[in-house]
Amino acid sequence: MQPLYDTIGGTYTRSRHADPEIVKTLSQTLDLQPSRAYLDLACGTGNYTVALSGLGGKWSAIDVSTVMLTQAREKDNAVSWIQSSADDLPFPDGYFDGAICTLAIHHFSDLTRPFAEVYRILRGGKFVLFTGLAEQMRHYWLHHYFPEMMARSIANMPTETKICKALQVAGFKSVTVKPFFVTNELQDLFLYSGKHRPSLYLDPAVRANISSFARLSSESEVQTGLAQLSTDIQSGAFPSIAATYATELGDYAYIQCTR
Repeated sequence: MQPLYDTIGGTYTRSRHADPEIVKTLSQTLDLQPSRAYLDLACGTGNYTVALSGLGGKWSAIDVSTVMLTQAREKDNAVSWIQSSADDLPFPDGYFDGAICTLAIHHFSDLTRPFAEVYRILRGGKFVLFTGLAEQMRHYWLHHYFPEMMARSIANMPTETKICKALQVAGFKSVTVKPFFVTNELQDLFLYSGKHRPSLYLDPAVRANISSFARLSSESEVQTGLAQLSTDIQSGAFPSIAATYATELGDYAYIQCTR
């Protein structure tokens, strides 16, 4: 089957950029060192790979999508870009000092094998994930406008418990979870990037680069939802609707663990 991002990834760079605050947190958590080797698992177009490579370390990155890797290679030839499945990494045991995976695990058919592979290729250091959690997504106000799309998205997104258990089964220790809250300054326009900027979703270029809209929504639901969202923004009703979905769980999460 053709990888999803071979289909929707052609315009990815228009609205998806490495967010500076996410980059800062990832780099600090990894404790980047120039002499150490790092892996970006399911790197996409390499936005975070390139940003982190510029801060230190020798970087390799894998993805299954030819379309995404073609764009990645145009950004930085110092990174080793490799087409590969996350289930069978083409590296020897103990090759890397750290690894990241950003906004990708919901595309994995199973978490056990990719996490076991990351554990195998690490000689030490940390594995850091940035991801949404199913329990967080239940509080996205997007439910109000796109309930069927969000139900499908949540079904694809693992829970915190499932992720942590899979990491522990793979052998990782000291698994910790830190919530991330979307702000108006967020530069990477992923699914809930419009939490405080609902008009972002009215832009078809933004929706085209969000997998939930591109793969898990129906045209009729999207058009109906957008019409209602536009009406609520113009009438001033939107803030009170969004407020009913407020939560302290966070919108996304950093999950870090050590080998």
